[in-house]
Amino acid sequence: MDRLLIAVLGNRNSGKSRTWNTLFGQTVRTGKEVRSLEVAKGAYVDVFLVSGSPEERELCVGDIVKKAKPRIVLCSVQYVADAHKTFDYFIENDYSLFVHWLNPGHSDSSQCADVLGILNSLLYQQASVAIRDGKDNPESRVRELRELIHGWALSRGLVHP
Repeated sequence: MDRLLIAVLGNRNSGKSRTWNTLFGQTVRTGKEVRSLEVAKGAYVDVFLVSGSPEERELCVGDIVKKAKPRIVLCSVQYVADAHKTFDYFIENDYSLFVHWLNPGHSDSSQCADVLGILNSLLYQQASVAIRDGKDNPESRVRELRELIHGWALSRGLVHP
């Protein structure tokens, strides 16, 4: 597949936006166009960011990203039943899925069970899923995401100066 979704899944206030802010080194919001992300010193990749989860905004993710037609999407996904619809959009549009589930999230009292069956559904679709502690400093998970994006984009000739 030549499209990549990097999703951060979590409850409200779990650290999803903090992940993107750390990745970009500044406060970022959902845009209408792709933007450059530095993945290594002097190496950039074009990405489309959906910082506020479509579920919280009561929008279909397809309505947010379809005009930009991005190869790489970074997307917050709130852990609610409608998260299935968000992931289905990316599956139906031939994206490879890589998901960090912030569990526990920054504001969660403890780890949560996957009562919505989202992880099983993602694994069935051959998504890569990792569970990360949203209470921890985001630097290590952001480094992991940056390296994944860099490697994926490099192998497809998408890295530019």
